[in-house]
Amino acid sequence: MAENIYWSTGRRKKAVARVKLFSGSGVFSVNKEPLEKYFPIETLRTLIKQPLLLTKSIDKYDMIINVKGGGISGQAGAVRHGIARALVEADTGLKQTLRSLGFVTRDSRMKERKKYGQKGARRKFQFTKR
Repeated sequence: MAENIYWSTGRRKKAVARVKLFSGSGVFSVNKEPLEKYFPIETLRTLIKQPLLLTKSIDKYDMIINVKGGGISGQAGAVRHGIARALVEADTGLKQTLRSLGFVTRDSRMKERKKYGQKGARRKFQFTKR
């Protein structure tokens, strides 16, 4: 019997997460490490598990996640986006619930580029009168 495997991609800032979702008991593997080891901050783990807790499917699926790019916060957001998209692929009835809370929509906010003649994106060099 072939097992149903659902693939999806999540993105946030510069981070990209590839999520492989299949039936199981709720085991996470992020870059070949347990979720607790890869994301040591509790708030990030809570953020990642939000789509699963909302749809009451935390114990139904196992996940293998590969994430790269960006920082730890962007990676957590990318993983959450990928999990939400994989859940929609697994059960289309969840789409309305996940979309209403914005889990399926990609967060398009990116870092603003540095402008010439300035210290940063908005910060100017210090003004001197004399």
